Amino acid sequence: MRSPRFMIPYNRKLTPTAKLLRKNMTAEEKHLWYDFLKRLPLTVKRQHSIKNYIVDFYIAQKKIVIEIDGAQHFSQPHEGKDRKRDMDLSTWGITVLRYTNGDINKNFNGVAEDILSRLGLSFTDLRNKTNTSSVTS
Repeated sequence: MRSPRFMIPYNRKLTPTAKLLRKNMTAEEKHLWYDFLKRLPLTVKRQHSIKNYIVDFYIAQKKIVIEIDGAQHFSQPHEGKDRKRDMDLSTWGITVLRYTNGDINKNFNGVAEDILSRLGLSFTDLRNKTNTSSVTS
């Protein structure tokens, strides 16, 4: 028998914004999604609303959020907001993994390895896809 699913509340007013963000992903978000996250044997939600936040990627089965931070996240106001947001999400048992655009662009396989490790998976667990990928085992 399956255990009942627990849903973390979200702000319905954020749904249109989340949909817009899904349609307008950054180059780094697209790269991570199409070349890696989409191949995971877990459900990964893009631009997903959790509480009053929209997270880049969410893996509910593992309670893991993946954020890709552009340059704006390193300014003083954003750093404090990101810290508060991470702490708030942690009260719901959610772990936030943060990577920079540079990490995605210069160390893609390292990012993929780190995510797989945090999920308790390996490259052999990835689903096959028809076109070539940046991720290699």
